[in-house]
Amino acid sequence: MENKSGEGKQDIPLLSPYKMGNFQLSHRVVLAPLTRQRSYGNVPQPHANLYYSQRTTKGGLLIAEATGVSDTAQGYTDTPGIWTKEQVEAWKPIVNAVNAKGGIFFCQIWHVGRVSSTAQWAGSYLLHRQAINISNWTRCCRIYPPRRLTTDEIPHIVTDFWLAARNAIEAGFDGVEIHGAHGYLIDQFMKDQVNDRTDQYGGSLENRCRFALEIVEAVVNEIGADRVGFRLSPFADYMESGDSNPSALGLYMAESLNKYGISYCHMVEPRMKTLAEKVESPESLIPMRKAFKGTFLVAGGYDRGDGNKALLDDQTDLVVYGRLFLANPDLPKRFELDVPLNKHNRETFYISDPVVGYTDYPFLETMA
Repeated sequence: MENKSGEGKQDIPLLSPYKMGNFQLSHRVVLAPLTRQRSYGNVPQPHANLYYSQRTTKGGLLIAEATGVSDTAQGYTDTPGIWTKEQVEAWKPIVNAVNAKGGIFFCQIWHVGRVSSTAQWAGSYLLHRQAINISNWTRCCRIYPPRRLTTDEIPHIVTDFWLAARNAIEAGFDGVEIHGAHGYLIDQFMKDQVNDRTDQYGGSLENRCRFALEIVEAVVNEIGADRVGFRLSPFADYMESGDSNPSALGLYMAESLNKYGISYCHMVEPRMKTLAEKVESPESLIPMRKAFKGTFLVAGGYDRGDGNKALLDDQTDLVVYGRLFLANPDLPKRFELDVPLNKHNRETFYISDPVVGYTDYPFLETMA
């Protein structure tokens, strides 16, 4: 099958090689961390071997679905964890399947904070003091009345993150991405519309970012800076966690992360204001791109054309794809050939079936 436009692979920015620290990537198309809710009992399952290996190319970067750092970190049914020996052992064959195909695999580690259903443990570790109903939160029917973490509890959460990072390396992952986006615990500390603390973790921008940077420092000290990435969504208002000056927040974090020499910073575009909603925005990630000294990743509604343009315009180093990569396990090949893409089916994103909406999206060769 030939490229319709006559382009050679070398002419397509998304398919050009890139060196991310110690990792040599063969292209710039990254698998986004995608919550799939198929890790029964919070333990990764054998069907994930196929799911991730389907989306692996030699020299391609994959970021695993958000993975809980403790039993108190969980907010969704059947999302994976990495705090027990059983979970670490369950991850090993999944990571091996990716490594066998030459992929580079990072584990996204998270704590949901106040975003917790009544069926989860996470209600014991919540930031905000007020009982709230999160109106744009559609996948759980009730929210625990949240409370602030006490100052004494915060170091325990930091410990949970670095232990999870250590476990991820033991499981064979090449590194971890700290999830500091989308209204979860770290984001709840950073955003001034939800953080009403009056101690050293609240008030000023520096104080609100303190928790995030303590986690970064602990994880870097445990596994090395070259194995660490950080995800941010300063412009987003997921889970009613917005900020009054997102540009300042994003820039402060980009500059602060430089101090730790981490491998990459993964930013969500301003146009992705809320879950699954792409809007026009005058804001830009370019100041953060210019400030951050490591590899810069962007995510948020990209297709082939604007992904290539973002690279040509030096707005990013790598482009992260979620729904497109979910529905097209051979996405880099489809981008190379410039052929039509499979459509995703949102209704099967979060069902627990080990095949449907998970490993049954067709490859090009099966459609011939």
